[in-house]
Amino acid sequence: MNKFIKLLSVAAVGLALFSSMGCDKLKARDQLNKGVKAYKDNHYEQAIDHFQNAVRLDPALINARMYLATAYVSQYIPGVEDSENVRTANQAIQEYQRVIDMNPSREQKVNSAKGIAYLNLQMKKWDEAKKYYRMASDLDPNDAEPYYSIGVIDWSACYQPRMEERAKLGMKPDEHLSSKNKDQKKLCEDLKAKNSAAIQEGIDSLDKGIKLREDYDDAMAYMNLMYRERADLECDDEAARAADLKTADAWVDKAMEAKKAKALKAEKAQGGGITVDSPK
Repeated sequence: MNKFIKLLSVAAVGLALFSSMGCDKLKARDQLNKGVKAYKDNHYEQAIDHFQNAVRLDPALINARMYLATAYVSQYIPGVEDSENVRTANQAIQEYQRVIDMNPSREQKVNSAKGIAYLNLQMKKWDEAKKYYRMASDLDPNDAEPYYSIGVIDWSACYQPRMEERAKLGMKPDEHLSSKNKDQKKLCEDLKAKNSAAIQEGIDSLDKGIKLREDYDDAMAYMNLMYRERADLECDDEAARAADLKTADAWVDKAMEAKKAKALKAEKAQGGGITVDSPK
């Protein structure tokens, strides 16, 4: 009899625990729905509170973590380096990483990887940004955006330091490094050793993005910039520099053509390309 009573007690505890867990899951979804509404109404801090509650009640609720990360991103201000802003970015990264670690759908994993990459890009953590853009492209090889973003990162990592070093030598922005000047030649050699691999990676990545999206005018614009970056390091080979500048100019033309084609397509889609004859 005592054994039977003990079994009943254990079963009752288990049932109560199961009921509590089920109740928490329902509460979590209610908090998620309230958070989504607050987010859509642009009440981001209120939305964050709801999403945090949802995650606390049901840590396995992936959508709540995705929304929580997105809400943190909405509060992040790119380029502002104060501690609170950086903390917000890191909170978003933490939630995105938790989603990745939870074996989500491919779309959720891709979006989380892109989210982490974007935030690291904004904080100029180039290597981390490229790591997660590569993860996104591995998961979805037909997405042109990560390839473009890697190209942007490679150009950003090369351009600003190069311009700062040139400024130290008193060079004008449009002045090319020359092998005839001892200091400029030394700088050219140093930059070539430091940046050549990144420049080539950037060109290759942008090329992949353009092949996936033939009208990718932003990628074409950066392809122009990457070739100009390489041209400035051809200080001991005038023919190579001229060829790179010619290629850069060609990409400017392609970018302009792509922009015009997209604008014309958009105009036609809105009915602007249809001419109606006036009644006679």
